[in-house]
Amino acid sequence: MSRVRWWRRYDELPVPELKRSNPVRFGITMIVVLAIAVYFGFSKHIPFTHGFRLNAVFPTAVEIAPKSPVRVAGITVGSVTSIKRQGNTGVVSMEISSAGLPIHTDATVKIRPRTFLEGNWFVELAPGTPSAPTVSSGYTIPVTQASDPVQLDQLLDALGSDTRSNLQTVLDEYGAALTNEPTAAQNAEQNPAVRGLNAAQALKKLYLDSPEALKGGAVVNQALGGIEQHDISNLVAGIEKFSAALNVHEQQLGELISNFNTFLGAFAAQSSSVHAAVAALPGALHNAARAFTNFNAAAPSIRKFSLDLIPGIEATPATIAASFPWIEQVQASLAPSELGGVAKGLGEAAPTLAELFVTQPSFWQQNDLFSKCLSNVFYPSGNTKLQDGSATSGVEEYKEFWYSLPGLAGVGQSFDGNGLTTRFMVSTGSQVLKSAPASAVGATSGKGGLSLLAHTSQPPQGTRPAFPASEPPYKPLVPCYTQTVQNFNGPLSQGPADGNGG
Repeated sequence: MSRVRWWRRYDELPVPELKRSNPVRFGITMIVVLAIAVYFGFSKHIPFTHGFRLNAVFPTAVEIAPKSPVRVAGITVGSVTSIKRQGNTGVVSMEISSAGLPIHTDATVKIRPRTFLEGNWFVELAPGTPSAPTVSSGYTIPVTQASDPVQLDQLLDALGSDTRSNLQTVLDEYGAALTNEPTAAQNAEQNPAVRGLNAAQALKKLYLDSPEALKGGAVVNQALGGIEQHDISNLVAGIEKFSAALNVHEQQLGELISNFNTFLGAFAAQSSSVHAAVAALPGALHNAARAFTNFNAAAPSIRKFSLDLIPGIEATPATIAASFPWIEQVQASLAPSELGGVAKGLGEAAPTLAELFVTQPSFWQQNDLFSKCLSNVFYPSGNTKLQDGSATSGVEEYKEFWYSLPGLAGVGQSFDGNGLTTRFMVSTGSQVLKSAPASAVGATSGKGGLSLLAHTSQPPQGTRPAFPASEPPYKPLVPCYTQTVQNFNGPLSQGPADGNGG
């Protein structure tokens, strides 16, 4: 008789008992574990639970298979769970994830082919409008809101013999249009990028160039979505206001249409100019693309400049507030008692100043001639050192002029208050000097005047410089600065003046 050992829950299991195992129990445990793993691996669904269930009645039982996708706007939101026939209709059961909810009572479903030759199908679900009530799980979309795809055989049955013949002609002509080589005249009107290519080759080149264009289009479409919340709704609201304003002004709208018709007529009259403008448009677009490329390259610098500009913009309000006192002072300075009065006085003086400015050119011309005379004739003459034998001073002539002033001052010491008379010491001697006839104040004799007599104790040695036999010619119209500087130390600088030294 075998010994049966019962252990309580908290008893320690004897070591010998641990080495014993039940193969049947172990096998059943492994089968259950493998079944659960296989179920999750293939179904990927937790048992005894399900998502949102939706049924749809279609006019015919289309060969759509279970697990076919259910899509909303191209995004898979569920799958088909079962299909069953119900009379002449087919009921398709679907399981929808939370991404496809909520679903409204005006929702519609369509069966669409996944490939052109109808190899696979999917259910296209339109959840309905937000204003309609929502449905709960298990709701059935009626047959009036469901539609089947058009079968290829149905399309061919709808085409009669004439229609098929016309379709064949269209396909033949379309193939010829794709493969015909362009003529020289057609090439001349084409863009250089597709010149010399037939339609098929041009379309192929278009597909090769499409990625960049589609990329730009994607950027534009993304930008059309707005950058902030409610941008599209605000746009729609603005369009609604615009349409309402057009509805109010019906007469003006009618005039706009008629004027627009006139505009288009004038536009059509300039068709040749428009044709030339369109022909030049590719080059302009190319230059515009290059300009945008350069702008894109300069964008980092512009961004840095904008960031550096922010502190100045932030300080602008304080600067404006601080400038108000200065503006008040400027306004006060422009009052009639300040700069306003000065401006009025300047306005009254302007005609006189204008007359003065008119005479300035002639004045400065004469001043220029006078300055040239000083520089070319007067100053060089004053800087001449006169050679007078033993009486030579060795200094410039203008200095001798200043030296003579002290002598005149000494002679003027005999002035008194009786008529400012100057008294000279007149010496007497045996030598009598007689001058040539000369004019004297209060006395005249004959045509040449009186001869003056003087006594000297010593005979004269002569006079320097000698007087010329005749005065040089006087030419008042010849500019002074063009005259030759006189040679004060030339042959005539030696006396005697009267030719005999007596």
